[in-house]
Amino acid sequence: MSLLLLDTHVLLWAAACSKRLGRKSRALLEDADNTLSFSAASIWEVVIKSGLDRDDFAVEPRRLRRGLLDAGYRELPVASEHALAVRDLPPLHKDPFDRILIAQAAAEGATLLTADPTVARYPGKIVLVG
Repeated sequence: MSLLLLDTHVLLWAAACSKRLGRKSRALLEDADNTLSFSAASIWEVVIKSGLDRDDFAVEPRRLRRGLLDAGYRELPVASEHALAVRDLPPLHKDPFDRILIAQAAAEGATLLTADPTVARYPGKIVLVG
């Protein structure tokens, strides 16, 4: 069984059953051997960016969280261990939300699913999907 951590865009696409998710992504998400998870940092990012009226974050954060939990996703809180792990990351990406997700995945032994090619350049278990 693998623990999969979805980055924020992949998470939003999965929650909306978006066509932006390719076959590879759907297969990973539908595989019963995988445990799907989302970060509290992703909910925080959605709160901030939906508040800025960004079209790609047009979702009600509480409804998103509840729907994910109801669908069986595991919520991953941000711990100080995760924050400290950010320090060990190479400076490939400046987005703090992406950096904490990368650090969380590494610290938890999870595979991070991302649609961001820059995030996919980090070492570790990161899968570029779309």
